[in-house]
Amino acid sequence: MTMRTEAEHPFFFGDRSELFGIYHAAAPAAGKAVLLCAPLGQDQIRCHRLYRQLAHALAAEGIPALRFDYYGCGDSLGTSAEVRWDRCIRDTVTAANELRARCGIDRVVAFGARLGGNMALAAFAAARFADIVVWDPVIDGQAHVATLDAMQEALRQDTRRFIKPRPAAFADEQWLGFAVNPELRAQISGLGVGWKATPSLLLDSLPASSSHAWRAVAVDDASIKVLQPSTPWDDLARLEVAILSHPLVQTVTAHLRGAHG
Repeated sequence: MTMRTEAEHPFFFGDRSELFGIYHAAAPAAGKAVLLCAPLGQDQIRCHRLYRQLAHALAAEGIPALRFDYYGCGDSLGTSAEVRWDRCIRDTVTAANELRARCGIDRVVAFGARLGGNMALAAFAAARFADIVVWDPVIDGQAHVATLDAMQEALRQDTRRFIKPRPAAFADEQWLGFAVNPELRAQISGLGVGWKATPSLLLDSLPASSSHAWRAVAVDDASIKVLQPSTPWDDLARLEVAILSHPLVQTVTAHLRGAHG
């Protein structure tokens, strides 16, 4: 039964109230809640509206949802230069427990796009997730870092956005406008196929030319849903364009409404 969409409740949480979140309350008709794990950097900005749409859709189905920002991201404390992979995982665990406390439901499912999916998988045991849904997660950290470096270099020389190419030093240790520290770079570069959990649904919207050998991460064909058109994650020309996908919202909502999760 479809429930009325409830209001958004912004708040700070964590030991020092350093984390920002938005809780989407719902009549707990489904017996589960969903934690929305954001990607990092420009991917987070470009997915902001889609995450909000998904949270509203889930709440309308009686599934409470929590969106949140890792330390150093969005409206949480800290700067992008302070983002660390292990801290993001701890924040994910904290957010999962905060969601349980707010909705009174112990069964929490995680959803994450790109690195947000990897974050959910890495936090699976510590956060006691009942299930995970991922969207185009990263399975080759080195290739992902190389792609971000190449995009950053192209952006540095982009005379469509800037009057003239900027000096190389001006763009050092950045990815598309976000400072990135060597530790985070190394942590992301080390991401591989050693996932600590297997998602019940993997949404694949990568271009055909991209590397997405999902079987390497033990995801069977029945758990993979291909979405079209492909998502322009790495298209510099569309860097400022929001990523929206009504099929994704519908697919994730239907999946979590059903027996899974």
